[in-house]
Amino acid sequence: MFKIVELFSGIGSQAKAFERLSKKRKVKFEILNTCEWDVHAIVAYDYIHNGAEIEKSISNMSKQDIESRLVNLGLSNDGKVPMKEKTLNMYSIEVLRRIYSSIVKTKNLINVEKVKGNELPKEIDLMTYSFPCQDLSNVGALHGYNKGIDRDAHTRSGLLWEVERILVERQKENLELPRFLLLENVTSLEAKRHVKNFEEWKKKLEELGYINCVNKLYAPDFGIPQNRRRLLMLSVYVGNDKEMKKIVTKYLKNHNLNDQEYIKSLNINKPKLANYLRLDYTNKELYDEALLSQPKNTKSRKTIWEKNSQIINSDGTMKKIVQTITTKQDRHPNSGNIYFNPKNKSARYRFLTPRECFLLMGFDEKNFEVLKHNNFHSRKESMFFSRDKLYKLAGNSIVVNMLEAIFNQVLDIDDLIKKTNNKRLNFENKSIK
Repeated sequence: MFKIVELFSGIGSQAKAFERLSKKRKVKFEILNTCEWDVHAIVAYDYIHNGAEIEKSISNMSKQDIESRLVNLGLSNDGKVPMKEKTLNMYSIEVLRRIYSSIVKTKNLINVEKVKGNELPKEIDLMTYSFPCQDLSNVGALHGYNKGIDRDAHTRSGLLWEVERILVERQKENLELPRFLLLENVTSLEAKRHVKNFEEWKKKLEELGYINCVNKLYAPDFGIPQNRRRLLMLSVYVGNDKEMKKIVTKYLKNHNLNDQEYIKSLNINKPKLANYLRLDYTNKELYDEALLSQPKNTKSRKTIWEKNSQIINSDGTMKKIVQTITTKQDRHPNSGNIYFNPKNKSARYRFLTPRECFLLMGFDEKNFEVLKHNNFHSRKESMFFSRDKLYKLAGNSIVVNMLEAIFNQVLDIDDLIKKTNNKRLNFENKSIK
C-alpha cells in the first residue's frame, strides 16, 4: 500500500494520477490525509474521488452542531481569505452538511499553518505540496501579487515554508520523513526574483537527506494540448546512505523528463485538440453548456475575441493547442475562444466550457459530470458549483498526465530501493549464518 498525504490538495489531481497508475501497475494506494481550505475544492475533491453521498453520521446533524465544528477550522469561501462566521451562517443546513461530510470523508486537515509534524501519519510514502502560485505567477503579478515567497512576506505562496516547518518538526521528534516529496508550481520559481528562495528551499531539503530533481514539464509532451509549463520537483529521501544516493541519482539521470529524446521514448498517446472539445451542439447538455460560456455582445467582449487565441475561427480552422487554463475565462488573457453562432443576441463566440477545461487538465468526463449532476444550491439563486467556480477549480489544478509521468518514476525508484534493501538483508542473513 502506497501511503500519500496531499497538502494544498485542490480537487485531487495527485489522487487522480495514482488512480490511473494503480490500474496500469497494479499498485494499491491510500490517501492518508488531504489539506485544503477552499470549501468548493473540498467538496469537489470528495465528489470526484469518493462520490456524492453524505456521511451517514452527519446526515441528521443540526445546523448549530455543524457550525460549531466548522467555525474555527479556517475554511475559505474563495481560496484567498478566511471565511467570516456570518458567511458560514448564511449557508443552509444542506450546504453545511455537504462541506462537513467532505472534510470527514477526505480526512482533510484544512489549514497547513496549524498542521503539526507529529499529527501526520507515522509512515508517509509520498507527500505532495502544490502551494499557491499567485505571488509567483505572471498573471498574479498583473494583479499586484508580487511579494513572492520571502519568509517574512506572509503571502499565500509563502506557505511553502510551512512545509519546511512540518518536516523539521518530524525530524526533531525522530519521526520518519516522507520517503518522497513532490512540489508543483509555476516555472517562475526559478526566475531572478524568486530563485534565491527556491535555492534555499532545495538546500534545506538536501540537509534533511533528500535528492532533488527539478523537472520543467510541458503539457503537450504528455498528451494534453494545452500551452502549460509547470515546475515539478521530485525529492527522494536517501538520508546518509551513499549507495542509495548513487542508485537514485543514476535512475534520475537515465530517466530525465527534461530530455525530449527520453520523453519521445515513452511513446505517450497524444490525442488531437478536437478530442477534448465538445462541439456536438445537437446534444442538448453540451449546447446548454456552450450557451453558458457565450459572453454578451459588448465592446469589451469583442476585445477578448480580438486579443486572444481563436481556437476555432469562423472558417472552421482549429488550433493545435489552447492557451494555459487559468481560473477565469471571461477575461483577457484567457485560454482562447471558439467561434459560436447560435443566432442569438450574444457574441459570435464562446469560451471553453468548464467541461472542456476539466478535460484539458487531464480529468475524465465522469469527474466533471459528478460535480454537475450532483450540484446543489449554495443560496436561493446560486449553485454551489457555479460556472465560474468550476473554471477556478480546473485552473487551480495540475495536469494529471504530468503527475502520472512523475509518479511512474516514484514507483520505479520505490522498487529499486526495495530491491536494494532486500539484497542487503539477504547479505546480512548469510553473513550471520
